[in-house]
Amino acid sequence: MLLVLLLFVLIFSPLHAASARDTISPGETLGGSDVIVSSNGKYALGFFKIGSESSGNTSNYWYLGIWINRVPTMTTVWVANEDAPIADLTTAVLTISLDGNLVVLNHVSKSIIWTTQVNVTTNNTVATLSDGGNLILQKSLDLTDVLWQSFDHPTNSLLPGAKLGRDKVTGLNRRLVSRKNWVDQAPGAYSLELDPTGAAQFILVELNSGVTYWSSGVWNGRFFNSIPDMGAYSEFVNNSREVYLTTPFQDVTMVMHLSLEVSGQLKAYVWYEQLQDWVTSAVQPKSQCDVYAICGPYTICNDNVIPSCNCMKGFSIKSLKDWELGDRTGGCIRNKPLDYCSNNKATGSRDGFYNIPCFRLPQNAQSTTVIASEGECAQACLSNCSCTAYSFGDYGCYVWHDELLNVKQQQYSDLTSTKVEFLKVRLAAKELNSWENHRREMLVWVVTSATVALFGLVLLLIIWRNRKIQYFRKFNGVQGGNGIVAFRYIDLKHATKSFSIKLGSGGFGSVYKGFLADSTAIAVKMLDGFRQGEKQFRAEVSSIGIIHHVNLVKLIGFCCEGNKRLLVYEYLPYHSLDVHLFQRSVTFLNWKTRYQVALGVARGLAYLHESCRECIIHCDIKPQNILLDASFTPKIADFGMAKFMQRDSSRALTTMRGTIGYLAPEWLSGVAITTKIDVYSYGMVLLEIISGRRNTSEQCTSCADNDVYFPLQVANNLLKGDVQVLVDPKLCGDFSLEEVERVCKIACWCIQDKDSDRPAMGEVVQFLDGLREVDVPPLPKILQAVAGSPPLLNNM
Repeated sequence: MLLVLLLFVLIFSPLHAASARDTISPGETLGGSDVIVSSNGKYALGFFKIGSESSGNTSNYWYLGIWINRVPTMTTVWVANEDAPIADLTTAVLTISLDGNLVVLNHVSKSIIWTTQVNVTTNNTVATLSDGGNLILQKSLDLTDVLWQSFDHPTNSLLPGAKLGRDKVTGLNRRLVSRKNWVDQAPGAYSLELDPTGAAQFILVELNSGVTYWSSGVWNGRFFNSIPDMGAYSEFVNNSREVYLTTPFQDVTMVMHLSLEVSGQLKAYVWYEQLQDWVTSAVQPKSQCDVYAICGPYTICNDNVIPSCNCMKGFSIKSLKDWELGDRTGGCIRNKPLDYCSNNKATGSRDGFYNIPCFRLPQNAQSTTVIASEGECAQACLSNCSCTAYSFGDYGCYVWHDELLNVKQQQYSDLTSTKVEFLKVRLAAKELNSWENHRREMLVWVVTSATVALFGLVLLLIIWRNRKIQYFRKFNGVQGGNGIVAFRYIDLKHATKSFSIKLGSGGFGSVYKGFLADSTAIAVKMLDGFRQGEKQFRAEVSSIGIIHHVNLVKLIGFCCEGNKRLLVYEYLPYHSLDVHLFQRSVTFLNWKTRYQVALGVARGLAYLHESCRECIIHCDIKPQNILLDASFTPKIADFGMAKFMQRDSSRALTTMRGTIGYLAPEWLSGVAITTKIDVYSYGMVLLEIISGRRNTSEQCTSCADNDVYFPLQVANNLLKGDVQVLVDPKLCGDFSLEEVERVCKIACWCIQDKDSDRPAMGEVVQFLDGLREVDVPPLPKILQAVAGSPPLLNNM
């Protein structure tokens, strides 16, 4: 009766639109292009549809949802009627029903499209869009009584302040579910949720199969084991009522969200105002091909090509429209049916096999251990109508039935140390014959029309192949197996818009911003001078190309064509540390962030020195080579001067390299170096983090002598017990005096005259983590000598 009365009022009363406010009260409606906006203007609620007419990929349906109002790009973060899209927007309104629920009504068909569906004891309710993007239904007389909120029912995005996890009392499970495609907002194939087994971790699941293809690792009290950089900005709560993850508001001016993409990858986005674009600050899993069944059946996934999904030979895309909209889970279908399975035995035609080299075979293989030869293995597959592929090797014979999923391939597979398996995919005889006939026609045409040209072409191919093999042997184990992409120069030129967006330049070349086809931002370093650039090129690919750590910049790929040498890195929006420490016009780093930067750099160096197969000495640690991502996580960059050292060696002889002002004393004496040269440079960087100024002042005519060279001042004040005056005045006293004193002590230990007196970077990490106490260091004699010399230049 109440619903009928409400519909009667809506039909025969003029609908009045809601103005730009943040609340819907009883009797008010919202329809058409009307919106409500949070009081801070950050979020908006209204009806929307995805895509644009000009792009050709647009939805014919409307949804009620919340989007980020501060950015020009339409970015939805919550959808109400994801399973019930609206075909005609003129028929739908959002209002509060007579029973107090928030509802979307079709006033023509007199039906409810969507409702909050809560047991409300009063109809005197209001719905408010909070400053955090949370749509809250509450009693108008008691706004603390939350009856329903959108944060409890997330779709594919998570906002700061929202919870992801379970309510142990009510059973409410807050999880993210991907969208069907870029246009259709219906639930898709993947979910991010708390591990139902009870483990304190989150998992990504392919919903159709229930397969878990990624996990965060267990929460260890500070961070999740698989994503150590996440813990500093997140809280994991597990009490008697709830278990959940949340990211509190760090900066109300920052716009960010976490999204489970159509691709099955979890991505963290930060809006970068200067670029007027979203920046991807984190991706899990990092490899697109690690997402279960992302390409669908009868496809090959390759992280080194764009797009990463392609049909196997003999198959075609099942739904081209779905692929264009980002949903490739439908995969591919056969061009021609299998002869054996089409009752064509009498014709004498037989199916055959197509050979695919793989780094990952399909799952759900059946082992036939009694078979001893590949011929028998092939026959075993041919004799079964449902068999679609086989593989034979040292492990024996394996066969697959029905659809083939999760086949992964890499480029240059024969030049890497990763073991390659061969998958023999079953195809119809007609399909194989058509390839053979086509090859014969092409062969006849080539032989009769261009015999001489053919010999010339073969000769050129042999020369090219030998050069190519010779080149990639130099980087054996770097390319391919570690996911490093070999780009063409023309592709990088296109990605960077002809190298039009310059990020900076240095001694070896310039860096440009670009975007890959999947909108991933990249930084492309173009090396100047073939000989000099070649040396740095080899050093960078040989070092950072084979290692992965959260505090080391990621090398995505490279280009080597003629005299052109380019390196492609992940793009880090906040650029280098020196910009934030020494320039006033950019983002200011508070003490907490500075301390986390110091700790992150120490962890990165400890990894290079102590955890890699070969010890890697960076040789050029300075603020310019410390980059910051969207969460201000530091990443060590520029490995062009890096030096490798075998684990059984303690010292290495090499030519002098690095930057004046950060050079350890042993460089000047010409003795063999150790990892302690990086420790010395790190100590000098610590001093600059404390003071917010360069250690070596270029001009300081009005300063006292001991102010000109800051490290000496630190050492003297540390002995006096007065370190407070050393701190960057821009911090306005907002710092931990205990942490400042600890960092000063660590820095002075790091810059001791003798390398044997300096701590290892692993020890520095323990000092910064508070796991070990730091004694007061002696005054390094070298500081007095340097302080008495003319001012030094900051860069070589």
